[in-house]
Amino acid sequence: MSDPIDSSAGQGRDQAPAELRLAGHEPGDEAVLVLSNAPDALLAKRIAHVLIEERLAACVHLGAAGLSMYMWHDTLEGAEEIPLLVKTTRGRLQALADRLRQLHPYEVPEILVVPVLGGLASYMDWMREQVAAPPRHKE
Repeated sequence: MSDPIDSSAGQGRDQAPAELRLAGHEPGDEAVLVLSNAPDALLAKRIAHVLIEERLAACVHLGAAGLSMYMWHDTLEGAEEIPLLVKTTRGRLQALADRLRQLHPYEVPEILVVPVLGGLASYMDWMREQVAAPPRHKE
């Protein structure tokens, strides 16, 4: 079994070693992951589309539906939900959270922020470029 943090694992013969970089060059451009969910696939796709289209997120991964269990108003509840893993920067975080609350039907939507320690340099650069650019306009 290969070492999951060995940067040479899985490289072809002609590939340079992966350049890993710690997150953040400037204040506000640090990478963060936002964990959320949606009650169904259609809304999950709409949320992803809007967040990416408005340049609030570089990428939104929609996971497979799963059962969430929680207490709500002193009652044990269960609901099928689609997990969302949103990649953005700290500087876009408040606007993303505000927009997510507007789009989400839950009274208290899950919005959890996880700091990113680092990642593949080219991916981190791409991610920052996506959320730094002006919003896309439909023509």
